[in-house]
Amino acid sequence: MVQEILIIEKESITNCTFNKETEIVQQKDLLKKIQNATILGNTHHSKVSIIFQDDDSVKRVDTTIWAAGPKFICLKGGIWIPINRIIEILI
Repeated sequence: MVQEILIIEKESITNCTFNKETEIVQQKDLLKKIQNATILGNTHHSKVSIIFQDDDSVKRVDTTIWAAGPKFICLKGGIWIPINRIIEILI
């Protein structure tokens, strides 16, 4: 069964919740992809596709990653996504 991916705007992420415990399969080398996407965002203002799962469904957002910490990534405008909910980064 293939799960549908809902494409959302970056500003809609503030309406997402990440409270439920969930197991997701993450992309191999995800942390390296996050690091590369952050460099692209800061040097070239390049957008990437981030596929993540909130408490309701799998979503995709096309945006720039400005910073990454050990548990979250930060998008422009101070919007945060937990790394443990990111499925894949498409550069």
